[in-house]
Amino acid sequence: MRLYSRFLFITFLSVLSCKTEPTKTAEQERWDSHVENTTIIRDDFGVPHIYGKTDADAVFGLLYAQSEDDFNRVEQNYIWATGRLAEVEGEDAIYSDVRARLFMTQEEAIANYESSPEWLKKLCIAFADGINYYLKTHPEVTPRLLTHFEPWMPMYFSEGSIGGDIERVSARKLKAMYEEGMEIPHTQEVAMQFEQEMQEPQGSNGIAISGDLTASGNPLLLINPHTSFYFRGEVHVVSEEGLNAYGAVTWGQFFVYQGFNEKTGWMHTSTYTDVIDEFVETIEKDPNGNLVYRYGDQTKPVTQYEMTIRYKDGDSIKEKTLPAYRTHHGPITHLKDGKWVASALMWEPVKALEQSYIRTKQEGYKGFREMMDIRTNSSNNTVYADAEGNIAYFHGNYIPIRDPSIDYTQPVDGSDPNTDWQGLHPVDETIMLLNPQNGWLQNCNSTPFTAALEFSPKKEDYPNYMSIDRENFRGVHAIDLLKKGENYTLDSLIALGYDSYLPAFEALIPGLVEAYDKIDRTKETGAVIEKLRNWDYRTSTTSMAMTLAHYYGTEYLKNGKRPDESLTPMQLLTYFGSESPLEERMEIFKTVIDRLETDFGTALIAWGDVNRFQRINGDIRQPFNDDLPSTPVGLASGRWGALAAYGERYTNNTKKIYGTRGNSFVAVVEFGDTVKAKTSLAGGQSGDPDSPHFDDQIKPYVNGEFKEVAFYKEDVLKRAEKTYHPGQEH
Repeated sequence: MRLYSRFLFITFLSVLSCKTEPTKTAEQERWDSHVENTTIIRDDFGVPHIYGKTDADAVFGLLYAQSEDDFNRVEQNYIWATGRLAEVEGEDAIYSDVRARLFMTQEEAIANYESSPEWLKKLCIAFADGINYYLKTHPEVTPRLLTHFEPWMPMYFSEGSIGGDIERVSARKLKAMYEEGMEIPHTQEVAMQFEQEMQEPQGSNGIAISGDLTASGNPLLLINPHTSFYFRGEVHVVSEEGLNAYGAVTWGQFFVYQGFNEKTGWMHTSTYTDVIDEFVETIEKDPNGNLVYRYGDQTKPVTQYEMTIRYKDGDSIKEKTLPAYRTHHGPITHLKDGKWVASALMWEPVKALEQSYIRTKQEGYKGFREMMDIRTNSSNNTVYADAEGNIAYFHGNYIPIRDPSIDYTQPVDGSDPNTDWQGLHPVDETIMLLNPQNGWLQNCNSTPFTAALEFSPKKEDYPNYMSIDRENFRGVHAIDLLKKGENYTLDSLIALGYDSYLPAFEALIPGLVEAYDKIDRTKETGAVIEKLRNWDYRTSTTSMAMTLAHYYGTEYLKNGKRPDESLTPMQLLTYFGSESPLEERMEIFKTVIDRLETDFGTALIAWGDVNRFQRINGDIRQPFNDDLPSTPVGLASGRWGALAAYGERYTNNTKKIYGTRGNSFVAVVEFGDTVKAKTSLAGGQSGDPDSPHFDDQIKPYVNGEFKEVAFYKEDVLKRAEKTYHPGQEH
């Protein structure tokens, strides 16, 4: 009897145990599977090398590792992309959110996700799982807004560029239309354009060199994006399904945006191909009072829906409900001469995600070229090299076919069917280069018609809307170096990318010296002018002339009288150095001397004492403080023709200059029997000030010293600092 009772008791406990054992959700089961199949190896610079059994495992590990390094930026990108920025930043961000919701509602994002091919759905689910598992295993991390990530969210952030095309739609114009029922005055548009021009230039450098010009006989690729610092992390992501990509990933995305695998490499530069057009709509009401728009000899209904934008107001959240309108051209985004204007741009998130991911797995030019046929990489040019020996350039990728007799640089008549886009140009009709005879090609956000000197594409062979024929000082600088070069190695390509010569000042500074010699000759400015007279137009931390030239060029661009508002920055600086009034040159230079003396006690101060690198914390908008430690930087703004660009886009009322954008992730790659590469990253891999990898790359970065890439697993293991499964790093 006693044994029987004991048996019943044990049975009761077993049943109780079974009943209280929680049932795992489908999400938790996926987490367990991914964790088992995913390993992260951190190397001696904190770079995560993620190894997954499947692509989905690798994506899970990639997003987990990104969240470890900088969850703040991962979350920020999706707060912005999904149109919820005002919930954390307040009323000023409302029209950023309106813009996002105009182009895609949450319901449309979900529908796009659900219509995706199964392989892409798996990656989107793994994306969400990786971040959500990080949050589950790190309860000390408190999101500002997004406590759970969804697999449809990548539909909002599919292409990798800084903002992509959508940020070219003006939130200010949206606000003017919605709040004042008016358009931005021309004077304000000019002021907005001037404000944009005065910021550190956006852009990048891509250079590919064939084996004919290299010491090893293997092609080389320079990957040199100019972005805001810490916008992308450095990663290596590998699966047993053919993924093996290394490079820069935009925080929160599941593909390497600029980088390489064992056989191919890709670099994107911002394109100036016309990919966004504005259509002036003629709005009417039908007999039932519904909004319609004129299209030829008929009318079409205006699509309408409501957007409820939540925004932070002090400690509370308020709501603003606004109407949204679309025609077949696109959403209504602003007014022109009192009429509604629809903005048309590439918005195919599923195909864009497919292209961004497929790109990373190509093994040669044939596959890469076929990938380009997806035609959704709308905001970029692509510089390419591979282990087969090819180098190539694609100017743009998404190019609508238009009537060449119509000027699409201005808003066009949306009621005229002839202004409609007529599909997309096949890639073979676009501006391309493959293996030019000179053995190199480059793009520095410059004209494609000098990409390979005399072997470049010819302007007359293409419609005007395919490219602006506009050069800049970086392009001039790159061409001058490349046409002299031979026997390139990874190190000599780095040296080319960090060449200290600044061609803008060779155009600008002699005119200042001329003005002094002809109309001034005073002792007060003479000693300062001599620094510039004897300068070789090269930047360095010790150069006083560089300090003078930077402040003079900046002040002249800001306050010099412009003969023509249509001049490019390159044309304008050339004018200021050769044709502007001599009196104006001296007046502006004396303003510069006064400012330097006020701020630093002398006009003769070394560039490195003024131009600094400082990383105080992990904030997205970095604070700067002249009283805290910082590092001297000899690099200069891309505006002056510096290939290794370093400049500021915002300040915090400091006297010194602190860089916020320019060279960020940079790589040089050699493709042969094996791939070899070296990289540089601004600051460090981690956004956590307590991490040893928060600032361990500052000194190498400012000195142009690159680290060797551990690409093959045996090399990764030799440099392994930590090996773990996600969630088991401690």
